[in-house]
Amino acid sequence: MSTIKQFQVTFDCAEPARLAAFWCEVLGYVVPTVPEGFATWEEYHRSLPPEDEIYFACTDPSGVAPRLLFQRVPEGKVVKNRVHLDVRAGAGLVGDERLATLEAECARLMALGAKHVLTQRADGVNESCITMQDIEGNEFCLA
Repeated sequence: MSTIKQFQVTFDCAEPARLAAFWCEVLGYVVPTVPEGFATWEEYHRSLPPEDEIYFACTDPSGVAPRLLFQRVPEGKVVKNRVHLDVRAGAGLVGDERLATLEAECARLMALGAKHVLTQRADGVNESCITMQDIEGNEFCLA
């Protein structure tokens, strides 16, 4: 039996600070405190040797949900994600009420730079969900 109780989700990306700020807005997460001796995360990252990896993390302020880590990589996104986040904006809702809630959240996220990809309406078996992309093209679902 595994003793692992926590995990983080890591995103490869081009602009870690920008993508972390986007996901903080989406999920209500916060960026950890800047290391001592630095006024900003940007100042801290500028102090690192050029070969050091640039990263940004954000956390659930309640400490319950997993930490998200965004690390800069040289290559761009080329294909569909094999793993994606389901943002549970409509948990417990059904029918028109669920769809209206998801559409309102979709509009909020589009104002932050997300892209609407597909709205899947309830079909009698599955409830409605909306597929989106974050500001770097990573797919996620509003469910």
